[in-house]
Formats: sequence, structure tokens, C-alpha cells
Amino acid sequence: MPLIRRIPKRGFNNAVFTQRYAPVNLNSLDLFSDGAKVDEAALRQVGLVKGDWAGIKILGGGKLKPKNLILEVHAASGSAKSALAAAGAKVTLLKS
Repeated sequence: MPLIRRIPKRGFNNAVFTQRYAPVNLNSLDLFSDGAKVDEAALRQVGLVKGDWAGIKILGGGKLKPKNLILEVHAASGSAKSALAAAGAKVTLLKS
């Protein structure tokens, strides 16, 4: 076996410092009634978020019916932001 494969590898690994967000698609938000406040606690209560995550990220998958939701999340994709604005939802981004 070559020497380079026998020597232990050391160095910087950025995987320790990454923040992993729990993904939530737009069509999943149809579970909430009109005017509801949607935050991490509400998503966990409904069962959309399980496990240990650094925060919540709204993704643009699916379509959202027009609702006046109040979202408090840590991140949102660009397509999700535009779809939420078109549906009349208010998005507040929290600092992680």
C-alpha cells in the first residue's frame, strides 16, 4: 500500500460549522387556517418538523392557497418568498 494512504489525514473540515435547516414545502402550509401564526413550535405540533435542526427553511415546492399566514422562520428560498407574497402571507426571518 502506498505511503500516502497509510498516513492519517488531518486538517480543516467545515462540516462541523454548517447549519442544517428543516425543510418545509409550501403545500405543507395548507394545514394551517387563515391568519394563523406559523413558527417552529406550531410546525412541530402539527408534525411537519421532527428531530434536531438549526432552524426552519421554507422551500418553494408545491402551491399555497391564498391565506394570510404569519410566518416566523430562519430562512426561505427565493421562489418561496415570491409565492408567499403572492398568497398574502407575511414572512419574518429570524436570526439563527
